[in-house]
Amino acid sequence: MPKHIVIIQGHPDPSETHFCHALAESYEAGAKQAGHEVRRITVASVDFPVLRTKDDFYSGAAPPEIAECQQDIAWADHLVVIYPLWLGSMPGLLKAFLEQVFRQGFAFQMDPDSPRWRKKLTGKSARVVITMGMPALVYRWYFGAHSLKSLERNILGFCGIGPIRESLIGMIEAKNGAKRRKWLEKMMAYGAEGR
Repeated sequence: MPKHIVIIQGHPDPSETHFCHALAESYEAGAKQAGHEVRRITVASVDFPVLRTKDDFYSGAAPPEIAECQQDIAWADHLVVIYPLWLGSMPGLLKAFLEQVFRQGFAFQMDPDSPRWRKKLTGKSARVVITMGMPALVYRWYFGAHSLKSLERNILGFCGIGPIRESLIGMIEAKNGAKRRKWLEKMMAYGAEGR
């Protein structure tokens, strides 16, 4: 069954010359060939302010550019989040974007009379794709994949998104043409499967 898929390209460089961009293009190509509908959010091209107060996060209005991204995410059945690992985590621009988008009222709803919250994005699945200079096993086992776990549990899962699959691509600078092609083929296959 065809899915609505949103690819969130989280690389902060707007030049679109990085392997993260090629991964997104391959995923999109595979998805479209299989009949899925795809929209892409390129975070580096979205003009938005950084959230600075708790009040703004919980009760402020989303800027128009963020509201458009929220509409795309609401439309989606499946999200693909792609970014490079910087200083052990996602780039700051992507984190600022997620703080704006996954705010109270859109992604979750707090009940003032209860410590519980309502997950408003239940029913959506996701894939997180991270490129990194270190071996993926070192990131996963030695560093505990802490930023990946935080994204999965504290942002996506907190809002009801699941299941969440992951693709960790290590030693990215050392990958030759054949190894890069293999990853592009994998992404195309994931896109065709809508997962």
